[in-house]
Amino acid sequence: MPSDDSTASRADPNAAAINWPAELGRHRRWLRTVALARVGDAAAADDVMQEVSVTALEKGDQLRDRTRLAGWLYRLVVVAALQFRRRQGRRKKLLDRYAVRQPSADGVAHEPDPLGWLLADEQKAIVHRALKTLPPRDAEIMLLKYSEDWSYQQLAEHLGLSVSAVEARLHRARQKMRQQLCKLDPSLKSHK
Repeated sequence: MPSDDSTASRADPNAAAINWPAELGRHRRWLRTVALARVGDAAAADDVMQEVSVTALEKGDQLRDRTRLAGWLYRLVVVAALQFRRRQGRRKKLLDRYAVRQPSADGVAHEPDPLGWLLADEQKAIVHRALKTLPPRDAEIMLLKYSEDWSYQQLAEHLGLSVSAVEARLHRARQKMRQQLCKLDPSLKSHK
């Protein structure tokens, strides 16, 4: 059937023209920041990025407009992060349900690794805790704006939003961040 061949050939040139390793490399840093904001752990963010790479290679032919590549990749990261968190939640429930709670061999309960506390100063710890309390969308836009130093225009292009939507989201995210910081450290209220 010639019509099927012509349909396939129309879809393939756009997908074949994209150099996925190069594009993923070009967008990797900011996409990983989004993944990190969504899953909260560097190793988990790397797992999400690996899933995004595979999905981009497998489903790249679904991208109709190359000018929207950044927004398409952003959606892939958000979906992959959600799926990752669901899997982790199911796994945790399963482990909790079947885990046998026994003391360690030395009979001592082990505390979390204090190395993190020693390396981070108090201010970074408060900011980190406040970021964790924010909804993922707010945390990711704050991280992209302030850790990647993106302009509103760059945020709009990469997230598939208008500049005014970016401004509004950032404004709300900053307000929530201020509220959380004041809750965590009441002495900050005097610095408003």
